[in-house]
Amino acid sequence: LQESLDLLEVIDGPNRERDYCIITLFLNCGMRVSELRFFTVEAVTRGEISVNCKVKTRVILIPGKLRRALLNYARKQKIRSGVIFLTRSGKPMGRKMIWAQMKGLCKAANVDPRKVVPHNLRKLFARTFYAIEKEIAKLADILGHSGIDTTRIYIMSTGAEHRRKIEQLGLVM
Repeated sequence: LQESLDLLEVIDGPNRERDYCIITLFLNCGMRVSELRFFTVEAVTRGEISVNCKVKTRVILIPGKLRRALLNYARKQKIRSGVIFLTRSGKPMGRKMIWAQMKGLCKAANVDPRKVVPHNLRKLFARTFYAIEKEIAKLADILGHSGIDTTRIYIMSTGAEHRRKIEQLGLVM
């Protein structure tokens, strides 16, 4: 979590607001990098993004504060409709560009670039949601997983975490 927050702290320059919005989306919505192109002014105004992936549709809910920030960004960029995050040539931002921007922030944030990939932010969202809600089925729905087995991988604890929890039990011998 701290590394993600460190990235947000160092965002500056002409793409500051865009990069901040994108990273914040990953942290708050649990989206996949490929889903960024579905974030249109119209969908953000509704507060939910419908993503058609393969044979299913998943809905990404956008919290109110984030929705307002995204619409404010679009307004500043003079984007009145359609995809919000565009390249200079007017095409939706792709995976490579998003990865490159995140990697570029690592040096300034003093974060190991191997730790900074969009999917890790999705996993962080999943762990945070689960820590609060403790409902794996609901989390699977939010992430768009067909079953909870995939979702379990996102929230698995490390051996050190297991050991800490077992030690906290303090069972009497």
